[in-house]
Amino acid sequence: MKVLFVHNYYGSEAPSGENHVVEAEMALLKSRGHIIKIFSRYSDEIRAKGFFGAIQGAMATPWNPWMRRQIRLEVNRFRPDVVHIHNTFPLVSPSIFSGIGTRAARVITLHNYRLFCSSAIPVRRGVVCTDCLDTHSSWPAVSHSCYRSSRLATLPLAFGIELHRKLGTWTKHVDGFIALSDFQRSLMVASGLPEDKVRIKPNFYPGRPTVLPWSTRAPYVVFVGRLGQEKGLQTLLRAWRLWDGAPELRLVGDGDLRPDLERMAEGLSVRILGQLTSQKAQAQIAGAQLLILPSECFEGFPMVIREAFAFGTPVAVSELGPLPSIVHHGISGIVFSAANPNSLFNKVRAAWSTPGLLEQLGKGARMAYEAKYSDDVNYKMLMGIYQQAINVSHIKAGG
Repeated sequence: MKVLFVHNYYGSEAPSGENHVVEAEMALLKSRGHIIKIFSRYSDEIRAKGFFGAIQGAMATPWNPWMRRQIRLEVNRFRPDVVHIHNTFPLVSPSIFSGIGTRAARVITLHNYRLFCSSAIPVRRGVVCTDCLDTHSSWPAVSHSCYRSSRLATLPLAFGIELHRKLGTWTKHVDGFIALSDFQRSLMVASGLPEDKVRIKPNFYPGRPTVLPWSTRAPYVVFVGRLGQEKGLQTLLRAWRLWDGAPELRLVGDGDLRPDLERMAEGLSVRILGQLTSQKAQAQIAGAQLLILPSECFEGFPMVIREAFAFGTPVAVSELGPLPSIVHHGISGIVFSAANPNSLFNKVRAAWSTPGLLEQLGKGARMAYEAKYSDDVNYKMLMGIYQQAINVSHIKAGG
């Protein structure tokens, strides 16, 4: 099979899980003998231009006729069976879907909710907000300045959402959608995606990593991710303040909330390690006795969960969005109430103080990885999605 990947890489200063997924899926397909090519752009192209780059990005986001023409030429040259799109924001734009036409099956992975949510993640001022998804309108995003707290910056995204609703891009010009969880699928279908074209395929972890013996693991809890308000880290530190004799909590990552977290962490058993390489971050996960993800927003499928499962590390998550359907309480981890430091404190402390429980949950996490998140399982899912999209495309083409 010949597959053309399409991806707008995010800025190099902000490591992205989406970028890693693209690289992992291409490597997976190459290892199975498929012919792979990538059509890519980089957000660094416009970031380097400052104000003029921002204008360029804003103009390209809703509809980029140059990219539409380029993708048509690339498809005619490469003649892929499938064009797999991961991210079109901001330079590629959804104009490419009509540019591809029925020359190849068109599949898009829904890493977030950007098709209908201007800020990509349905959260406003630290609280979950689904106004745009529920009303099938982008006006709430504009009125609340959802993207970068700027009405002007939000306008191109909101206009793009409305434009592609009117054009029927998602109902007419896509042959298959990949949702990362049941929760995301349900929400996006309710927001306007055709139900029969949305399939579920979670992120995977390649290879067969070695699970560190429990006796060799240091007694610490780790968070890995962006240090942003939507991640629930203030709630996490409030819970740690309630816990006398709490284990060491390590925060891996960086973000605009870091100064506030450093102040909150004073006097607590908390270490903020900052941004680490992927290899070092994974080493922190592999050696921990618990990974914690106290998100207060709707996640897609956090990469750190599949890493923790692969390394046999149990996971504690908030009961919000897709997280409780990924991490099963008492089997592969712990689930607590979102934005509730008392619930987090009580659930995590109880598990931590129960002899042998975390080790048992770690074994459940590894079993979940073997069953759902290994490369072999993911490959079969991906091939099924591609074949269904090819069938849909052939019907459209009258073939």
